[in-house]
Amino acid sequence: MKKLNFLTFLFLTVIFVNAQDRITGLNFATRSEVIAQNGMACTSQPLATQAALDILKAGGNAIDAAIAANAVLGLVEPTGNGIGGDLFAIVWDAKTKKLYGLNASGRSPYNLTLDYFKENGIDKIPSYGPLPVSVPGCVDGWFELHEKFGKTPMNEVLQPAVNYARNGFPLTETIAYYWNRSSFLKRYPGFEEIFFPGGNAPKKGEIFKNPYLASTLELIGKEGRDVFYKGEIAEKIVAYMKENGGFLSMKDFQDHSSEWVEPISTNYRGYDVWELPPNGQGTAVLQMLNILENYDIASMGFGSPEYMHLFIEAKKLAFEDRAKYYSDMDFNDIHVKELISKEYAKERIALINEKRAARSYPAGELEQGNTIYLTTADKDGNMVSLIQSNYRGMGSGMTPGKLGFILQDRGELFALEEGHMNVYEPHKRPFHTIIPAFITKDGEPFISFGLMGGAMQPQGHTQIVCNIIDFGMNLQEAGDAPRINHSGSSQPTGEEMTDGGTVSLESGFSYETIRALMSKGHKISYAKGPYGGYQAIMWDGKNKVYFGASESRKDGQAAGY
Repeated sequence: MKKLNFLTFLFLTVIFVNAQDRITGLNFATRSEVIAQNGMACTSQPLATQAALDILKAGGNAIDAAIAANAVLGLVEPTGNGIGGDLFAIVWDAKTKKLYGLNASGRSPYNLTLDYFKENGIDKIPSYGPLPVSVPGCVDGWFELHEKFGKTPMNEVLQPAVNYARNGFPLTETIAYYWNRSSFLKRYPGFEEIFFPGGNAPKKGEIFKNPYLASTLELIGKEGRDVFYKGEIAEKIVAYMKENGGFLSMKDFQDHSSEWVEPISTNYRGYDVWELPPNGQGTAVLQMLNILENYDIASMGFGSPEYMHLFIEAKKLAFEDRAKYYSDMDFNDIHVKELISKEYAKERIALINEKRAARSYPAGELEQGNTIYLTTADKDGNMVSLIQSNYRGMGSGMTPGKLGFILQDRGELFALEEGHMNVYEPHKRPFHTIIPAFITKDGEPFISFGLMGGAMQPQGHTQIVCNIIDFGMNLQEAGDAPRINHSGSSQPTGEEMTDGGTVSLESGFSYETIRALMSKGHKISYAKGPYGGYQAIMWDGKNKVYFGASESRKDGQAAGY
């Protein structure tokens, strides 16, 4: 009798779950989307989301809110970002009904040359210490965004971050985990004093304060961007780097500028997907979508071996071009229009074997001449897609004199191979992994989104687009669905893929699918963490509301009012 009751219970449970799936259409969503009329903020940490909402409620716009959230994240999540790093953004301006792209990435030191690496027997730029440090572009990016679109005075925008830095905030669990993993950076001067007080990383729930950062942000809010690039802050950074084997000079800071760029796009099944041009890797998203558009992946179904195989091969193809071509466009003539053309995608598709995984692909022949992501929206229809990073975790470890932040190690991504498009040169922007994204439909805003995490980013962007457009998922489910992460493609540093790479899969894919992929020659791994962090806002023009979604794998929060 007990056995019968259990089977009956199990049967009814299955019926109920299946009925719920039919009613809601949700197979993967961890929670409902957030829906609001007046404004929305989606970030990787709730305190940053709330700071953005406070700015919006006080009369600020989406641009003010994005800067405020970014400043708070630099404090509460230094494991991924901070004012020692770079920034990229795409802004939908409701007034002009146009997208604007900002490249706020910094350049390499004038005083460091390729010969230095040769003379010292260095064949790869190290991940930490003074050599991978480039000029931080974040602060200049803030002021470029604010000058063009901002509304609230900058000192008020930065005040929430100042308050948390001075008064303290409780550390969340995920960030505490990554923070503790950066203990090896204590060997760099200044790092331990600020981020490992007493020699230990702060623990979950512990109150952490950063009074040095509070003072730095107050100074920036009061005196503007020049104090960071021409004044007291720049002088302290330069002195620190000189004392510790670095190369940054006052000229590097004084000559720094961000660049407003035209976003690039491809139309994917009636939707325009927008990215920024190199030195970032957003072009890879558009290349992958152009390849996938040639297949009826909707009929294949999410999680099918047929779709996943095509996705992985499309990624391999795009990343070979990424390794060869993506670099600072001020130093190279990169034919971006050709790379993202439908005709070029068809040429590349000819290389795909639908029954077998490729061990490697050639790059196309063209005619030559650890990050945070956030998104905000306001009552007037402005939307911001913003990504900002130190690059590896807490950056280079170089922590200049009592300023409260770490310098990025983005310069690690330069190649040291002469003739390579991304080869190290003075005053050059390195290849960048961080990419914001946007989708429009019929010339109107649709989705502002991003998914951070190194080389996972183009793969994640492409999967989000397919999840929504091909597989009909809602905004939250599209981010919660299990992800694919292929690693092993050729790298912008010059390393080549020769063994087909490895496919890391989150739990949620069937054993039948995994076996089918293996039979096609894919090497499968069950890695736990390399799947990125997602945030998104969707505009519903019919009902005049915003939908918000955030990353369930991290401490993310979507909230509106």
